[in-house]
Amino acid sequence: MEKIFKIIADESVDFEIVEALRAAGVEVEAVVEMNPGISDDEVLEIANNRQLILLTEDKDFGDLVIRFRKPNFGVILLRLGGVEIVVKIELTVSTIIENYEKLVDHFSVLDERRLRIRRVYK
Repeated sequence: MEKIFKIIADESVDFEIVEALRAAGVEVEAVVEMNPGISDDEVLEIANNRQLILLTEDKDFGDLVIRFRKPNFGVILLRLGGVEIVVKIELTVSTIIENYEKLVDHFSVLDERRLRIRRVYK
């Protein structure tokens, strides 16, 4: 049986990453296509209600999930500023496909050197 990977991409995520994830078989809902301009709280609520891991480049989600303990299904924060788009795409796609189960219910940070996964207490 084929694994299903489901995420929601915040508006901060390069659309080329969204397209590459889709091409790799990941089901991606993109905020920019659904409802651009909604608040971070609304994005997090949609992700949680639909059981989608949130992919973002917005550090504010760290506060919402860790400090304010907002309900979530998992968050991946991309910290790949200054990295070429081709490398960003490769790192993001491979990280999600190889680690999806580990990312659920965790706040994860992906930079060019490593993936840090932190358990989220709800």
